[in-house]
Amino acid sequence: MAELDSLSEDPKLWDQPEKAQALLRERTRLSASIERQKKLEQRLADAVELAELAEAEGDEATLADLARELESLRAEVEKEQLKSLLSGEADANDCYLEVNAGAGGTESCDWAEMLLRMYLRWAEKHGYDVEWVEETPGEEAGIKSATIKIKGENAYGWLKTESGVHRLVRISPFDSQARRHTSFASVWVYPVIDDRIQIEINEKDLKIDTYRASGAGGQHVNRTDSAVRITHLPTGIVVACQNDRSQHRNRAMAMDMLRARLYELELQKRRAEQAATEAQKTDIGWGHQIRSYVLHPYKMVKDLRTGVETSDTQGVLDGDLDAFLEAALAQGAGNRRPEAAQVRA
Repeated sequence: MAELDSLSEDPKLWDQPEKAQALLRERTRLSASIERQKKLEQRLADAVELAELAEAEGDEATLADLARELESLRAEVEKEQLKSLLSGEADANDCYLEVNAGAGGTESCDWAEMLLRMYLRWAEKHGYDVEWVEETPGEEAGIKSATIKIKGENAYGWLKTESGVHRLVRISPFDSQARRHTSFASVWVYPVIDDRIQIEINEKDLKIDTYRASGAGGQHVNRTDSAVRITHLPTGIVVACQNDRSQHRNRAMAMDMLRARLYELELQKRRAEQAATEAQKTDIGWGHQIRSYVLHPYKMVKDLRTGVETSDTQGVLDGDLDAFLEAALAQGAGNRRPEAAQVRA
């Protein structure tokens, strides 16, 4: 913090506005973190001091209140410990979240739209801003694919473990015989790349196509070929953007997405090298199922990596994902969730 304070006082700082803004954002983030730490320490000190007085006076009611305060404090400390795991190079960045329907026609398209809604609700509950990038509707219902940009502190850090295949089991609303169906959709999360991370792209490696936007309506549809699709030939990565009426701005957004995908691909390669025995898991595709959502014959959402499960399926589909995100984050960092602290007053 002292180092950032010193840098922010440099009169030449604003000669580079983007660098200055990034520095001030980091200073604000760090200041808030330090303030939270101080408040936690003060709450603990106050509780211990009050408990000593209450114990001396035999005040059982106050001691009971303090026990609840310590439970609340412990829960907040656990959350701060989890936040401290968000220390990756791009964890603090905004992110792109891409949903794709699997094989299965209308069923999978509807499931893909349900998943997208789930993440939109999660983002809303946590105060993140969402920007629509691309959407391809299903032929009868739902979506074939969609990409959104989630903007806010640690968006990528929290959501990065959501990449993979999500499986739904339910009685199909599209089946006149009310039979049970299994549907699949994939989610891909990758960070928005800032100027701290350099990704070089050779123009000769790109295939660029333009087409008319095909969204559900409103601002996403126009009469010109403003939507842009870019294919990175060496890797086969395809990105598309149809959010803006300007082809130029859509192309710029698509290039940002491509840089982000290439960065995420490089991270996968590094993880594979560090854990050769799990190399097959680094290819995020249809074979990598991470979570099951069962709505019939019973209700259960279960993460197949961490074992976290809940019967509150509607809550999860309404965006209550924190238990899954926290467990995956702790597991990915090689940490178990913090054990309950033993506190005596």
